[in-house]
Formats: sequence, structure tokens, C-alpha cells
Amino acid sequence: MDDRLAQAFVEGTDALVTVVGADGRILLANPALQRFTGRSADRLLGRRFWDVWVAPEHRELARDALERAVSTGRAYPQEGDWLTGEGTRRLVSMRNNVLRGPDGRPFAVACVGVDVTEQRRREEQLAQRACTDRLTGIANRHTFFEELTRRLDPGSADPCGVLFCDLDGFKGVNDVHGHGVGDTVLVEVAARLRAAAGPADVVARFGGDEFVLLSPRCDETDVGELAALVSEQVAVPVPTVAGPLRVGMSVGGAVGRPGDTPDDVVARADRAMYGAKTRRRRRSER
Repeated sequence: MDDRLAQAFVEGTDALVTVVGADGRILLANPALQRFTGRSADRLLGRRFWDVWVAPEHRELARDALERAVSTGRAYPQEGDWLTGEGTRRLVSMRNNVLRGPDGRPFAVACVGVDVTEQRRREEQLAQRACTDRLTGIANRHTFFEELTRRLDPGSADPCGVLFCDLDGFKGVNDVHGHGVGDTVLVEVAARLRAAAGPADVVARFGGDEFVLLSPRCDETDVGELAALVSEQVAVPVPTVAGPLRVGMSVGGAVGRPGDTPDDVVARADRAMYGAKTRRRRRSER
């Protein structure tokens, strides 16, 4: 009865079940694995498994893992790319166990594989959403503070620059043209900030129409130049369904040094931004 149940499980499960001998030759391939590889049992049995479903760049690793499992009597869980019968790559999570003969010596490895491609893709998407602003696609406030905290670690060697950026008159865009147009403006501004930033910089949406930019190894001169570049980039009219819209941006900068607190650096950049906004307003009133 137990043998029939075991056979029914192996044949009925969606898991990819196989047993490979010490030489790598396939001794058992259940129907799920046959469907996965597009080969019948007759075409699988006796073949070396690394010639059937292992990605080419992983074949030597697979052979080495099998040799170590048989020689030590221990096999470990793994994840790796398997090739389907059509040549498509799928990420497979493997539970491996060494099989021993009547004399106690290892003679084969049994593997139960589960296709986790879609699961890992969903996990990656969820992780990405947790780190980014859903509207603009740039980093969110939490991610920005995590990176700034890392850069301000007392063990760090270099200062970093922080820009605090606030759109001027954005409320009027929403009130006059609607939130759809306002969202278009925010997405375009985020794209321009990313274009102005360096490859190691972090651009984030702080909230509403506020953005922040973190630039590693940046001193006061660099912060000033970056602030001027950002202001220039954003000043170009934004194309929208309501026509080109000109939005200004007030930018304030601060330099954080190892040992500073993230809140203090952001607060200094925020105060500098309000100073810039006040000066801009006064000039416009003259």
C-alpha cells in the first residue's frame, strides 16, 4: 500500500521529481519533469541531467555539486535556472537528498524541484514597490532615509550632499487643470531630476510636490552647482494635455558628514529651500 501511495504521489505531483546516479545519469523522471523537458521517460533515462535541463553556464557547478553530495553523503537546497523543452529558462527551487544503498554508501541523489519563477517575480515586484514611489517610479521617502542613514554612518569617510526641492505654484496646476495634469507634471519633474543626477545619486519623492536628491561625496560647491542644474532643468515648460506648463522649483542644499543625523541634514536642506523660495517670491513682487 505504501509503495502504491509513493508511486501515485511521484506520478501525480506537479513537482519535478528526479533521481540521478553518481555519474549524473537520470534514473527516474516523473511525468511533471517529462512535461517540463518535453521528453518521454525513454528519452530521459540514462541521459546525464546536466545535458538536459541545466543552464549551460551552470553545468560544471551541477557536476561538482553532485560529486560532493555523493562523496560527503550530504546534499543541500539550491535554486537555479532550468531549461524547458522549448529552451525557456525557469527558476527552480530544489530540495536534494542523498540516497544510500544497503551497504550505507551513497549511490544517487533525489531531487524535488518546484518552479518558483513567478513567485520570485512577484516577490521582486513587491520589494520594488516597497522601495519606490508608485506614481513617479523614483525612490520613496523611506528608501531615501535608509540610504542617507547609511551615508552618514560614523564609519564613512566622505560627506554627502542633500537637495530639498519644492515645486512653486503646483497647487494652482491641480486647481486649474486637474490632478491628472498635476500627476503628469510630477512624473516629468521626477524624470528630469533623475537625468540631472549622477549614477550614484538617489532621487526620491519626499511627499506631495517635494523631492529630495542625495549625492555621495559631495561638498558645498558641488551642492550649489547641482542645485543650479536642477532648477534649470525643471524650469523648461512641461508638455501636458493642457498645453506646456511652466513650473518653478525652489531648491535648498545641505552637506551631511559622517556622524550627522539624517533628520538634521534634511532639516538644514529644507530651511535652505524655504530661504530660496522666499527670495524668489520677493523678486517676483518687485
